[in-house]
Amino acid sequence: MQQQAEGVSSTASAQGSVALDDESVTLPEGGVRLVVMGVSGCGKSHVGQALAACLGTQFIDGDDYHGEANVAKMARGIPLNDEDRHGWLARLVELIDEARREGRSLVLACSSLKRRYRDQLRGGDAALGFVFLEGTRELLLERLEARTDHFFKGAAMLDDQLATLEVPERETERVYTLDISATPQALVEQVCQQLTAQHASSKALTPGADSRLSAG
Repeated sequence: MQQQAEGVSSTASAQGSVALDDESVTLPEGGVRLVVMGVSGCGKSHVGQALAACLGTQFIDGDDYHGEANVAKMARGIPLNDEDRHGWLARLVELIDEARREGRSLVLACSSLKRRYRDQLRGGDAALGFVFLEGTRELLLERLEARTDHFFKGAAMLDDQLATLEVPERETERVYTLDISATPQALVEQVCQQLTAQHASSKALTPGADSRLSAG
């Protein structure tokens, strides 16, 4: 099931400024690495692809790196455990580390439900940022039930993920929190605007710098 990054990623111009309406997004030298996270149904892949396009950088869907055993397990409605996820996360760490060492920006979609998972991913880049997509159970379930081409099935699996989720702590983690009731375009624009503002003021995304964004 695992694929090379070239096969599952989409890349615009590698670095630099990218048009956003009548503005532009300028990334710092060395780029930024961001993980779009949240439970299934929150829109990680959709928002992640749009964010990568906005930033003009590579997008990777973490689901494409699950092994066949994990995919088969989820298709049967069986939640993954920590052992199932460990090797999967280790591969994603390699991709993040590769991007960091090469000075490339990267947007990765990955559920990252537990703090320990996020800590493992930070092994690839200590400055890794997280874009947390949160929404009500009702909205998440509605979106899941509308899917016809995804291996994740059932309310039981959603409830398991919601129970597993450890919400990123604004005091100790690098996180943007987004309300998924907004349109994907609105969410992406707000993240890009925040990145541009931070770069303009020469401030990196630091622990405690939570930007709680919504449609407004």
